[in-house]
Amino acid sequence: MGSNFVRYIMGKYGDIEVLVYDKLTYAGRLENLHDVMKDPRFKFVKADVCDEEALDKVVREFEPDVVVNFAAETHVDRSINEPAPFLRTNVFGVFTLLEVARKRDLPLIVHISTDEVYGDLREGGSASEDWPFRPSSPYSASKAAGDLLCQAYWRTYRVPVRIVRPCNNYGPYQHPEKLIPKTIIRALHDMPIPLYGGGTQVRDWLYVEDFAEALDTVIRKGSNGEAYNVPGFNERRNIEVVEAILEILGKPKSLIKVVEDRPGHDYRYSMRGDKILALGWKPRTPWREGLEKTVRWYLSNEWWWRPLLSDDYFRKDVPWR
Repeated sequence: MGSNFVRYIMGKYGDIEVLVYDKLTYAGRLENLHDVMKDPRFKFVKADVCDEEALDKVVREFEPDVVVNFAAETHVDRSINEPAPFLRTNVFGVFTLLEVARKRDLPLIVHISTDEVYGDLREGGSASEDWPFRPSSPYSASKAAGDLLCQAYWRTYRVPVRIVRPCNNYGPYQHPEKLIPKTIIRALHDMPIPLYGGGTQVRDWLYVEDFAEALDTVIRKGSNGEAYNVPGFNERRNIEVVEAILEILGKPKSLIKVVEDRPGHDYRYSMRGDKILALGWKPRTPWREGLEKTVRWYLSNEWWWRPLLSDDYFRKDVPWR
């Protein structure tokens, strides 16, 4: 999401300067920003969001009007296997940023959260922003903790912070570990596509450029201390998503291989969007159009995703990697 937002915001506002502060872990790559790197309005600093000294130095020198916190470990499977990095970045990293904001009187912090903080809505309904948190994985628990820190710093210190909770984003530059790019890449190579528990889980999908517009709207029109859900109003079962990609690529459904469900797997996420709609935003990209654009992007940009795949990714005897 972060690189797409940088691209969107620099394209829309010709006089804006952008500084990206990133540790460059496995999912953070300069290749994500290859088309803006030479723009004189763009600056990059390699550093850790948990490093208060480094973060404070950048804030002093750059004097930002807005800080958007995309920094996060995001993959649920990874959080189940190794939760410690998620707690460090998604909790302590948020704390570090809020401390710098408090001490430096930053004008605005926008914190990117997730619909997963609300947990499983198996029994129906859609979560509003005051819905109780019921996280199911170490990832969603760490994101809920970050949200609560933001709320506390607004209440106690009046740090100007706004929370944005998007649904599942999809589109260009998404890491191949995620459902849609993984399905595209594996289908291209006629490899088995693993689907947890039959793919009956329901997710809401939002094209990443629509999310960039929503975030811009919250920055320009939102209120401090508030949280904003950003739904796509496009709920689909996971198996429907995979089958749609296979249809676009002309690949058989026989590539789908049902695997054992992961621990604590939420069945359904769903959010209300009253507050963001009241600011004048709504998603513009229809599901099929966005999915076809995404497939075309991965077909045309193998140079970007190929280096992200491990050496044994295409081995037939390691089918689920």
